[in-house]
Amino acid sequence: MTPLRIIFFGTAELSCASLQALAQDERFQVVAVVTQPDKPKGRDLRLQPSPVKLLATELKLPVLQPLKARDEAFATELHTWQPDLVVVVAYGQILPQVILDLAPQGCLNVHTSILPKYRGAAPIQWAIANGEFDTGVTIMKMDAGLDTGPILSVRHTLILPSDDAQTLHDRLALMGAELLTATIPGYVTGKFFPEPQPDNGSTYAAKIKKEDGLIQWNLPAIQIWNRLRAFTPWPGAFTYLGGEHKAPLLKVWKAQVAEGAGKAGTILTADHTGILVACGKDALRLLEVQREGGKRMSAPSFLAGYPCKRGDQLG
Repeated sequence: MTPLRIIFFGTAELSCASLQALAQDERFQVVAVVTQPDKPKGRDLRLQPSPVKLLATELKLPVLQPLKARDEAFATELHTWQPDLVVVVAYGQILPQVILDLAPQGCLNVHTSILPKYRGAAPIQWAIANGEFDTGVTIMKMDAGLDTGPILSVRHTLILPSDDAQTLHDRLALMGAELLTATIPGYVTGKFFPEPQPDNGSTYAAKIKKEDGLIQWNLPAIQIWNRLRAFTPWPGAFTYLGGEHKAPLLKVWKAQVAEGAGKAGTILTADHTGILVACGKDALRLLEVQREGGKRMSAPSFLAGYPCKRGDQLG
């Protein structure tokens, strides 16, 4: 059987598991990889390749890096690769209709939510932040809308109390890769067909901004805890020592919901068990923190060098 010719679009770390799975499966031939241009990073603003470019180079696959996927010359170039199918995973640009129509089998996308919930850029983070107990991956045939295309297959997973955005990301990346390679053969042979997404229940997962990590102590402790897990490792959940934004920033890595009451943002206790902070409802015990410019450490270790006391304010 002749391998299915695939052009792969991806940029983020999430994409790598799917690219690896396609590249090592003899049923498929990845003829080209499209990823975002190298971007300046670090203090010296040195150009850094995307995770997908690094992997594609390691796999000795041709790499294309158009500034804009909507460029007509780029679409013309893609035709020369004669793909049977286009696969898109966390590419980072909206694809024009000319690319959606490029291959006879169209474009498939791996999306890390159970569509139609959490369409958009950050489904993993917002599922955790909103206290969902369940999420998963969806293989969808792309159309011109934002994650609105018909569904081919779905796989569920629980969101565990121990999960943060990184652990859930890693699990869903592997699940998505496995489901993708299991779905493509049945799709291209016509054994099953895409089904339209439900009309009801759609939600939008907006791109995460740095300010989303600022802890709002007037929220219930359970909501703060969910947001802390959702925004770990980036942008991180953070507050300010002294209650003012000019005060030193304190990043919170781990915490737990606890009993307690008081003015929101007020430290109730600070001892060997952690730093207990009053919330809009209940309290949050900070277990692992990092002062701006300092090292990540347990709350008791932090208190040894930066004493806090009952009544001190965070915010």
